[in-house]
Amino acid sequence: MTPLVLQTDCPDLQLANRGKVRDIYDLGEHLLIVTSDRISAFDVIMDEAIPNKGYVLTQISKFWFDQMGDIVPNHIVATEVDDFPAATHKYRDQLQGRSMLVKKAKPLPIECIVRGYISGSGWKEYQKLGSICGIDLPAGLTESQILPEPIFTPSTKAEIGEHDENISFDQAVDLCEPGLAEKARDVTVAIYQRARKLADAKGIIIADTKFEFGLYEGELIWIDEALTPDSSRFWPKDLYRAGGPQPSFDKQFLRDYLETLDWGKVAPPPPLPEEIVRKTGEKYVEAMTQLTGLTL
Repeated sequence: MTPLVLQTDCPDLQLANRGKVRDIYDLGEHLLIVTSDRISAFDVIMDEAIPNKGYVLTQISKFWFDQMGDIVPNHIVATEVDDFPAATHKYRDQLQGRSMLVKKAKPLPIECIVRGYISGSGWKEYQKLGSICGIDLPAGLTESQILPEPIFTPSTKAEIGEHDENISFDQAVDLCEPGLAEKARDVTVAIYQRARKLADAKGIIIADTKFEFGLYEGELIWIDEALTPDSSRFWPKDLYRAGGPQPSFDKQFLRDYLETLDWGKVAPPPPLPEEIVRKTGEKYVEAMTQLTGLTL
């Protein structure tokens, strides 16, 4: 069990941003990204901390960054507090196991999403239009069905409390510097195809996932998080059945609970029962252990 960290408190460090999940500190040459135990659903941050979540997300990201280094470089400089600048060491209890010292990159203005199965907002869009993000798909697909091949479906980046919007690839090209959308698309699909095979061998289906990329010294690098239960749909392979929603190792469990409530999916969030908080945390830990072999 790791200490609960709903929000970091490091007054001697310069707080650059507090996102839905991550607190980011500017240490000069580098950034310090600390993954809290906050959880968001429908782009609204819940009030409760999810046990071990920040640790799990960080360890899973480290695992995947290591696996994909030959496809694209990433932003990691160090992941152990002892290797961070001395000013951070007094905050070890808040940082250990849940933080990364990273390069300062200029983020691309799009979320890079790849879908190997039809689910979530993609399934809803397909039902209405027969396509996702302008990509026509075969008729007659059912919910959670595997797609003939993975598709790249970018989205906008919304401010906290707002909703990302799916966009076409042409719109993504217009938002990015020349050639970047194409490079990001190709890297996104390449990472996903490798990750899907690796996860499949460990009994997990990665239905879809989203990545963030940035420019560092003119080079495209992978930033933020990597194939975590926050950024992906993880389904247990042995329980998979196309034709409806799937059991999951990710925060879809929380989304499914919230869908049962009379809540407008805007702040303030509803209170979460202790059982929902506990089970959500257990699903995150289970995903980490099954993928990486790490235990708490």
